[in-house]
Amino acid sequence: MFEFLAKLTRRCKKGNKKPIIRLRADHCISRKNIDKTALKVLYRLANLGYTAYLVGGGVRDLLLGRTPKDFDVATDARPNEVKRAFRNCFLVGRRFRLAHICFGPGKIVETATFRKDSQSVGEIIEHASEGPFEDNTFGTPETDAYRRDFTVNGLFYDITTFSVIDWVGGLEDLEKRVIRSIGDPMIRFREDPVRMMRAIKFSSRLGFTIEKKTLSAIKELHSNILTASVPRLCEEIFRLFSYGVSMPAFKMMYNYGLMKDLMPELADFIAKDGGENSIVWKHLQALDEYEKEMLKKHADGVSNSIRAAVLYSAMAKEIGSRNALSTFSKSMKIPKQVYFSSILLIDSAKRLSIAPARGKKRFVYNRDFKSALIYNRIMAKAEKRDLSVLKEWEELYLSSTKERTR
Repeated sequence: MFEFLAKLTRRCKKGNKKPIIRLRADHCISRKNIDKTALKVLYRLANLGYTAYLVGGGVRDLLLGRTPKDFDVATDARPNEVKRAFRNCFLVGRRFRLAHICFGPGKIVETATFRKDSQSVGEIIEHASEGPFEDNTFGTPETDAYRRDFTVNGLFYDITTFSVIDWVGGLEDLEKRVIRSIGDPMIRFREDPVRMMRAIKFSSRLGFTIEKKTLSAIKELHSNILTASVPRLCEEIFRLFSYGVSMPAFKMMYNYGLMKDLMPELADFIAKDGGENSIVWKHLQALDEYEKEMLKKHADGVSNSIRAAVLYSAMAKEIGSRNALSTFSKSMKIPKQVYFSSILLIDSAKRLSIAPARGKKRFVYNRDFKSALIYNRIMAKAEKRDLSVLKEWEELYLSSTKERTR
């Protein structure tokens, strides 16, 4: 306990230094690559006299030449002040109010007030027996940067000067292609164990290595992941599939002990199936290749049902689809629709391995049939199976679809 507080004291004394500021001529971020709705929010707040920065993953991805999925804003305006500035604003959250500024279906710019750690070390000692301390009070850009998880996510972009502001060493780590915890990772992962999964997600997604101390903390504290809420864990597991990088992500989960904590039956199966040489990795690799093809076409990725089916397919061959998926369902509380659809997809392999015969074609009208085609194509590629029979089913599906649209 006292060692933890000593480290926390050192962390609280950090700061009070000047940030690194990279001017427009020294970075690649251009306003033309920033979503117009985010620019509207930034300029409106700036014109009203507030400080407002583009923050987090959006800045990181722009600096890497990638297209950000989200554009988030941090400001010194309080939530109610943001709400007054935008008629299309809704405040959400209980512990810490966030402003969601809506510009139409699926167009939300999340805007948060700068935060800081709300309690001093003395207050933490006094209330240590009461559980986790409240850490959501208003702060400054510096305190807000130090609250974030990893250095590459702690960067700000200032719309008024077109400069990148770095309090935490994120620019250097972007150049080194490193995922590094802000502050002592032993403390940060105890505060929020899900950060360990986020480190793996960013490492696999960006192709970065995890910094030595951060990785050591994951290997030592991996069992703490079981203290996180199940809904958050389920969400983060499915996020590991995004961007076609599930194979390296789940391999890290396996190697660093997190899979054994969260999906013990699958981890045991992989260990028996050759560990690093398990067929599971080939299945995930084929899934990743398909997802990347969809990204190139700007199409939607596969469903979570397909992802779960691919992940548990090899294990299902040994113990049955329902038994394999039930272990995942019980531990992670996956949605029932994902659970039942995944079972159907795994079981469809036997049916679609036989050419469609007269009177046995009704399966093409099942709402999951298109997903079954995708799943079986992925699995056939992973296992280097002949696709001729599957193509017959695809042709039958296409012809039946044309009939229904006439």
